[in-house]
Amino acid sequence: MSTLRATLDFLLYDWLDATALTARPRFADHSHETFAAVLDTCERIALEKYAPFNRLVDTEEPRTETAPDGSLRVRLPQATHEARRAYAESGMLAAAQDYALGGMQLPYVVEAAANAFFGKASISIGSNLLSVGNANLLMAHGTPLQQQVFAAAEFSGRWTGTMCLSEPQAGSSLSDVATRAVLEDAADPLGPRYRLTGHKMWISSGEHEMTENIVHLVLAKIPGADGKLVPGVKGISLFIVPKWLVDARGELTGVRNDVALAGLNHKLGWRGTTNTLLNFGEGRFPVDGQPGAVGYRVGQPGEGLKCMFHMMNEARIGIGMAAAMLGLAGYEASLDYAKTRTQGRPVGPVGKDPGQPPVRLIEHADIRRMLLAQKSMCEGALALLLYCARLVDEQHTGTPEAADEARLLLEVLTPVAKSWPSENCLEANSLAIQIHGGYGYTRDFPVEQYWRDNRLNMIHEGTHGIQAMDLLGRKVRMEGGRGLALLAARVSATIGRARARTALAGHADALATALGRLQAATAAAWAAGDASVALANAVPYMQAFGHVAVAWIWLELSLVASAGDAGTGVAGATDYFFRYELPRIEAWLRVVETRDMTCARLPEEAF
Repeated sequence: MSTLRATLDFLLYDWLDATALTARPRFADHSHETFAAVLDTCERIALEKYAPFNRLVDTEEPRTETAPDGSLRVRLPQATHEARRAYAESGMLAAAQDYALGGMQLPYVVEAAANAFFGKASISIGSNLLSVGNANLLMAHGTPLQQQVFAAAEFSGRWTGTMCLSEPQAGSSLSDVATRAVLEDAADPLGPRYRLTGHKMWISSGEHEMTENIVHLVLAKIPGADGKLVPGVKGISLFIVPKWLVDARGELTGVRNDVALAGLNHKLGWRGTTNTLLNFGEGRFPVDGQPGAVGYRVGQPGEGLKCMFHMMNEARIGIGMAAAMLGLAGYEASLDYAKTRTQGRPVGPVGKDPGQPPVRLIEHADIRRMLLAQKSMCEGALALLLYCARLVDEQHTGTPEAADEARLLLEVLTPVAKSWPSENCLEANSLAIQIHGGYGYTRDFPVEQYWRDNRLNMIHEGTHGIQAMDLLGRKVRMEGGRGLALLAARVSATIGRARARTALAGHADALATALGRLQAATAAAWAAGDASVALANAVPYMQAFGHVAVAWIWLELSLVASAGDAGTGVAGATDYFFRYELPRIEAWLRVVETRDMTCARLPEEAF
């Protein structure tokens, strides 16, 4: 059994009690055995179809070639096609869906755990999360026919999906979106039909030939009666724009939509994933003799961002999981290296003895510090993300009261679940390189690729700063601060149980103090009622919030860990996190609660 599998089993069954979900009607056909079978299948596919080709897809990036019609098309290594086919055939694209849709009705927490194998094996081959998120959005906001035609084809693996938000001039600032959508036929059976014109940037999997169609979900603005676009996010609507047009039965018509690949972005990491600039409606593929990409509106006009957030929240948890898995991949590689590589002499009571033979790296205290840092950050992040996944199941299948609590807890934790792993598991990858020494930054070892792949995640699906402002500016204050209060109550309950154990009482007291500091800083940040002041230090607040949350997770795990190797590992990681990491929140929260404006008010010419 792999180290990851043992960790997942501990988190799923010993801590989160995933098997208890089988008592709920939706999951009644499942058991511990069916969950294990899903994990077995995904682990096998990841080891056979993904991991052996992780370096290949990094070095053989997607490339363009000119098609007979003069357009650009993308070529990918055959290994990518085979890996995606194996994943689709496993049924995991529809894992959480109803049986009627060909799904497994699998709990999301089990689905997330199973997908972890692919993130660790090859994150850029395993980027299926957008297709699933795209289809899930349509299941939540699309019409029955849109679900039947588009979502079902994505769940089956026949088609893939994208999310098209950013534009060359509008990255995170979606209020500046300039893509236009003009109504053409309000009575089309696939939804009100529009013609779209504009450009979309950074679109993952925006062009390829792995499937017969690509379903783009595109944010665009419908012009007003004066022909002008409505300023701000309120004017944004959402549209289904397929690469190939289809009829109401979901059959391809053979007509190419007016969506053209303008070029590929060549990135630091995730090099196996096609990343594109797409032109919509430029006339490269006119439909019915006219330029303009055909798109079908999803939901009501002006509610595009509201619909898209359904997909974006899933993607944010997915990015957090990607960061955690890349961190764990680096940790395992550096741990193996530290156990086998000999270097240097041990430090004894009187210093080093040059006459002694060199020892393995893991026998040095500082190497152990770097290994424990990686373990505590990456396994802590994985546990936090699976906790969030368990909340998703509670939101969908729990009692009304439990579902509402889960909703609020997810509102508060989602920015943290995306951003904290993205920052701290990247640092873990850096430590993995450090343990390898000079070999670490060569391509002879995998850790430099893990770092490059992970560096993208602090930007993917909303930058660190944006998530931080969302957390402090909105999430901890929404509904009178109920979400934060619910989280604090759960943390306090863990503290109470831990205080009854002598070995954990000190950590419990430290977490209680940290929680109090976080709550006080939250109130102090908004004491003046000025958002520009409160949010000036949103990132330090996010960093402290994440550290408190992960410290809580480690205390939780310590309460359920048994004796033996697993229990010893949990205890060691918990001790490390409480003694080396949790004390760092003091400096972060100090600038938050004093509303320090050093950064915000420094004159531009002083930089």
